[in-house]
Amino acid sequence: MELYYKSRHKNERTFISGFKRYDEDFKQSLVNLYQTGKTQSELCKDYGVSQTAFSKWIKQFSQVKLEDNTVMTAKQIQELQKRNAQLEEENLILKKASAIFMQNSK
Repeated sequence: MELYYKSRHKNERTFISGFKRYDEDFKQSLVNLYQTGKTQSELCKDYGVSQTAFSKWIKQFSQVKLEDNTVMTAKQIQELQKRNAQLEEENLILKKASAIFMQNSK
């Protein structure tokens, strides 16, 4: 049985030993705020999180490990998604142009 005190944030548990445990959604939310431009020290102060813990969360939630063990950051994935959308749009334009040229050649 784990004994803990009521904490100031609903996503935080402070155990009698002084150890704090945060749920995954809370961690991800803070990392998202950090990625939108808020400073690490500002977020740590506002939410009562240690700099060390928050640095680990940034590493944990800002990278994705792919099946081939390649590690990509969230930013790299976002850039790839943007590039993929651009290529799909170009492909659609080329298909339409090809259909027009095929009609004109008949």
